[in-house]
Amino acid sequence: MKKNYGRRLAVWLIVLALVLGIAEGKRLVYGRFSRNYSVYVEQSAEKFGLDPLLVYAFILTESGFDPAAESEVGARGLMQITNETYSWIHSKLEPDTAEDYSLMYDAGTNIRYGSYYVAACLERYGGDVKTAAAAYHSGWGTVDKLLSQPQHSEDGGTLQDFPYVNMNRYVEKIQRNYKIYGILYPQDAQ
Repeated sequence: MKKNYGRRLAVWLIVLALVLGIAEGKRLVYGRFSRNYSVYVEQSAEKFGLDPLLVYAFILTESGFDPAAESEVGARGLMQITNETYSWIHSKLEPDTAEDYSLMYDAGTNIRYGSYYVAACLERYGGDVKTAAAAYHSGWGTVDKLLSQPQHSEDGGTLQDFPYVNMNRYVEKIQRNYKIYGILYPQDAQ
């Protein structure tokens, strides 16, 4: 009887460890794929016709949800907006106000500007997320040049491959993160 009790206790301890491990793993996964800044993301996604999960995928990929992030090239904030891109978006969204690039550290402003740019990339490239992500990362000029080359685009509108290492990694990260967000939060997918 004592031996049986020991086995049952061992099984229960193993089950408990697995449950705690799963719970901890789940906490870590949901922590990594958070929906921080949800008010700003939801507002901007709705305003610009985006799936909010795609916006989260861009934020995670760009800054890991760090509003103070700044890249080596000076891109700022959650969605890593460069000064040049900021000026262009500002001219579209707020042409009658003075430019203030420091606002890219403000979460709400950065998400609004970044979401506008994601939507503009999607519109320019026929809704293709991969091509739009390549453009967000590398610029429209780079993507347009690749689209004009038959080895990279069969239709001249979407890229079939991403020939630059950093561009390719970026597009893969956006796709992977977007897919994971869809799995974790299927009720929020659009």
